[in-house]
Amino acid sequence: MVEIGFYGAAGTVTGSRHMVMSGNERVLIDCGMYQGLKKLRLMNWEPFPFDPAELPFVVLTHTHIDHIGMLPRLVRCGFKGAIICTPATRELAKLLLMDAARLQEEDAAYLNREGLSKHKPARPLFDSDDAEQALAMFTDRPYGEWTELPERIGFRFHQAGHLLGSAMVEMKVRDDGATTSILFSGDLGRYDMPLNPDPDPPPQADYLVLESTYGDRRHCHESLYDQVERVVKQTMERGGIVVVPSFAIGRSQQIIYVLNVLMDEGRLPELPIHLDSPMAVDATKIYRAFQSEHEGRGELSYRNVHLHRTVEESKALNGFKGPGILISSSGMLAGGRILHHLKRLLPDRRHTVAIIGYQAAGTRGRALLEGAPIIRIHRQEIPVAARVEDLCGFSGHADSNEILRWLGRAGAPPRAVFLVHGEPESSSALAGTIERRLHWVTRVPRLGEIVPLPIP
Repeated sequence: MVEIGFYGAAGTVTGSRHMVMSGNERVLIDCGMYQGLKKLRLMNWEPFPFDPAELPFVVLTHTHIDHIGMLPRLVRCGFKGAIICTPATRELAKLLLMDAARLQEEDAAYLNREGLSKHKPARPLFDSDDAEQALAMFTDRPYGEWTELPERIGFRFHQAGHLLGSAMVEMKVRDDGATTSILFSGDLGRYDMPLNPDPDPPPQADYLVLESTYGDRRHCHESLYDQVERVVKQTMERGGIVVVPSFAIGRSQQIIYVLNVLMDEGRLPELPIHLDSPMAVDATKIYRAFQSEHEGRGELSYRNVHLHRTVEESKALNGFKGPGILISSSGMLAGGRILHHLKRLLPDRRHTVAIIGYQAAGTRGRALLEGAPIIRIHRQEIPVAARVEDLCGFSGHADSNEILRWLGRAGAPPRAVFLVHGEPESSSALAGTIERRLHWVTRVPRLGEIVPLPIP
């Protein structure tokens, strides 16, 4: 019997982990970290609901931490198999996993110094050795090429359009003389986005595991370029800085591209763009190395971009008064250099904080979008006087209409759609829309649920 185990990203957006099982065969799709609310983050410490030592393969859809961040922990718990992804994902994972390990080590060291942990001593979820061991297990496959996994499972990658190297996973499972096909959308991208190609049409599959992050929403229709132009010009009139808390991989490169297009077209004056993130600097180089993957969507240049890698270079930005743009990570304001900049800039009405990505519940980014008058940073209460703008067009996730557009390109309906990667309201709304508009069988699995295929 073929089964799917929904071991993460069920009833919430983050923590992606889905397992395909057939007889003794096991393949895990993604191994992501929970992010956002404390109750979710604590789930990262719970034992895996399977034995990592008996897992032979992990197949990755893309390199965001909520999809790959638990790989070092998986290794620490005994995993010795292969991790398979696209070539660009492999390169980007080197940045993200080593950075995640460093943050874990720094957090544990801080808790021990301050005596803030009930555990003596506080230990990291995983460390740099775990991350290095995980990276040594990576192997890559190109888009469109079938890979056979002993003994009864094969898969291939299709372009998902979400991020450099992002993929949907088409899988075929042979069991009792029959073949079951399953398509994992991963994070589904959007159409006509800068640098990102459009998602490939969905290949025909018996079952579809589909993300639903924005299943109850529609992105605004205002042009990305118009939004950025408006926000930058308004901030310039106040003599301020546009501060962009940005994911180091993906959003940083897109905002740089859009800003340079606007300057090239004369819609914005020549303004300095400060990129203050070592990871974003390295990721930008990887984007340029994989130029062919976003061919036709513009070339990423360093025009007007000042790169800040060291701590000293970051601290020097305390003297930057504007006008101009300051891009720094992390995207949900969970940590990193952006917090130091916000402590200085949030209390000043001249400045603008431009939010350009999804903000999970419980994050500082979500609090800013919801109008919080005070944000707590480094145990200090920081008043929010700067303007906060939601540049919604930068989201890398398809909204409900775009998901339906993508589903409409399927050759035939699947037997069932399983909705994951969504808060309950989003998944429920999308389920209703798909059933009403397409008349497809749709289910929202519970965390930990194991569903036999065909479904009862």
